[in-house]
Amino acid sequence: MHTRRQLIAMAGAAALVPRRLAAQSLPDQLVLLGTGGGPTPKALRAAPSIALMIGGQLHIIDAGNGVARQAALAGLPLKSLAHVWISHLHSDHVADVFTLPWLAWSGALTTPVTVHGPQGMAAMAKHWLRFARVDIETRIADEGRPDLRKMLSVSEVRPGGLLNAGGLQVTAARVEHPPLTDSFAYRFDWAGKSVVYSGDTRPCPALIALAKGADVLVQEVMYLPALDRLIAGESNAPSLRAHLLASHTTAEQAGEIAAAAGVKTLVLSHFVPGGDASVEDALWRDSAARAFSGSIIVGRDLMRIAL
Repeated sequence: MHTRRQLIAMAGAAALVPRRLAAQSLPDQLVLLGTGGGPTPKALRAAPSIALMIGGQLHIIDAGNGVARQAALAGLPLKSLAHVWISHLHSDHVADVFTLPWLAWSGALTTPVTVHGPQGMAAMAKHWLRFARVDIETRIADEGRPDLRKMLSVSEVRPGGLLNAGGLQVTAARVEHPPLTDSFAYRFDWAGKSVVYSGDTRPCPALIALAKGADVLVQEVMYLPALDRLIAGESNAPSLRAHLLASHTTAEQAGEIAAAAGVKTLVLSHFVPGGDASVEDALWRDSAARAFSGSIIVGRDLMRIAL
């Protein structure tokens, strides 16, 4: 059973999505598909993922469990999927990286998709295609679909420029998310607009440099008082807390990063804890506002942000 607070939160998120969207006329926009942090499934927030519609192409950044359904709930056209960008190989960010184009292909997707991610992504694709072989070959023969294996390509990410096409530039910076050494933030620049996605990281100069002057920074956040309550009963609480502090960003630090980078709008996401309804929006916002005087948006699943 959900509490009254949880039901209100879920209803509020649902209200953010128009009932009917004409996919072909979608403007450029940012959609928060999943705003929870960590691998454990949560009732209040879906796994981490954002979507960018840019010039009619759909970009998905991080692909946690259930991302395809979240995109459908948001009214986004999966047939327009062109790129998937993965920040790092933790399960909450990569669980559905190939399931997403697979499910899009089982619908109306007929055009190529490039998956961008850290070293190891190409090997993951090879093994995943072995797993999906029976379904792919059956649907090619039985339903006349194009060969998904020929539509998918993988590009392993290095810091710097990754894409410069159709007026869109995508740049990556290696951020600090130990013990993983390949963890990336992404910046998207097009038509005078700019969006930066932090991925998972502690505060670091590379993220500040990448986000310099951006219109929007989507930043992961923790709220320590609630986090301490959450892990208090865990046998590994001291080591878990040490890991989180060494590799993630508190809400106050998120404000410091946004201020140092001079961004216009800070969007809080990847909430840890993400399943605690007692942590109200004002607590997240007030913590970030201690250092940042710009616009602060406390993200929710399916929230749509005009660009």
